[in-house]
Amino acid sequence: MAITEVENARLETLREIVADILEIDTAELTDTGLFVEEYEADSLRAIEILSRIDKEFDVEVPQEELPRMDNLRHVYNVVKEYAKWA
Repeated sequence: MAITEVENARLETLREIVADILEIDTAELTDTGLFVEEYEADSLRAIEILSRIDKEFDVEVPQEELPRMDNLRHVYNVVKEYAKWA
């Protein structure tokens, strides 16, 4: 399945949010890099990521979803589910 411009823009916005909170360059953040293992994220940063996503996309993702959100691709998939993106 080809990624659309809208999907790509959303993914890049998520990349910017996550990279900013993890204090890394967006180029360093891969779609499948594990936040904890590869970028030394902790639970406080995970909650901060979730909070920023909630504000940026006006979507409420419950904290119970954090374990699923272990890399950028999974973050996108969870947000897509709760935001009801097509």
